[in-house]
Amino acid sequence: MRDVGDPGEDVGEPGQWPASRRYTRPASVGIRSLEIESLDVPIILAFLEHLERDRGNKARSRNARLAAIKSFFRFLEYRVPACLDQALRVHAITMKKIDEGLVASLTHQEIQALLDARDKHTAAGIRDRAMLHLAFAGGLRVSELVGLQLDQFDWRTPANIHVIGKGRRERVLPLWKETTDAVKTWLALRPAGRDTALFLNAAGRAMTRSGFKYILAKHVAVAAPRELTMTEKTITPHVLRHSCAIHMLAATRDIRKVALWLGHASLQSTEVYLRADPSEKLEMLESVTPPGIKRGHFTPPDKLIAMLTDHKHSNSYAE
Repeated sequence: MRDVGDPGEDVGEPGQWPASRRYTRPASVGIRSLEIESLDVPIILAFLEHLERDRGNKARSRNARLAAIKSFFRFLEYRVPACLDQALRVHAITMKKIDEGLVASLTHQEIQALLDARDKHTAAGIRDRAMLHLAFAGGLRVSELVGLQLDQFDWRTPANIHVIGKGRRERVLPLWKETTDAVKTWLALRPAGRDTALFLNAAGRAMTRSGFKYILAKHVAVAAPRELTMTEKTITPHVLRHSCAIHMLAATRDIRKVALWLGHASLQSTEVYLRADPSEKLEMLESVTPPGIKRGHFTPPDKLIAMLTDHKHSNSYAE
């Protein structure tokens, strides 16, 4: 399938694989002809280098591909004992360190500008407003949003949605009155059909992830001239989820409630919002009393020097 070269061949420049060991996509070999032994450490490393060098992927994407490969070899360990040694070598491949930047979020004014960007009197505008309301108010992943079905929306007061999140973890989220009204307005106009998805596209089928991303981009283009700070941000569907978390953390001061609302499996995933929320740092600063005396040099006034001189020549300090 690939020419992996001889063990003693020249490796060329440092950090570069020789041409014979560089990753190349198989042209005519079918997937059924691929053997486990072909997926050795050199070819995996060459593939990871190909992702960054040729395809322009970042270290985060490279680590995600490597994690999938390692997961596959963990699957093989219990089913193909002969490849155990090969699996151990694959598990020894290290992940690349990545910069843990602060999560992006939107302010209240930016969120409102986004909600008011489209025409509220058209069916598409009403649908888009309801989707944006739910995405922000529920802190939903885009897959959770477009995957909502009609029976997952509860009309009872207070209205709520039943969300099936990552790892099949379920949660029930109550909705704000504004969000409830936006969803009910859309349901009154939603075309009837066989598809049971809560949100439909122009073709009457379930909204897709790329479809919602396209809708969000259109709203951002309209709202950005009104809120100039939005032009400095890259706004994706996940930024709405981050915004919900930041605002909820500022309101509740409880990271456990934020994790429960977002459907995180552990608090470790939620701690990223503690670094992004400045109010938490301000609260810590306010809890520490600053010292009353500052460092500096003391210069006695002339009156104090004269008084001390007079007392020095006096016999009684009580006078």
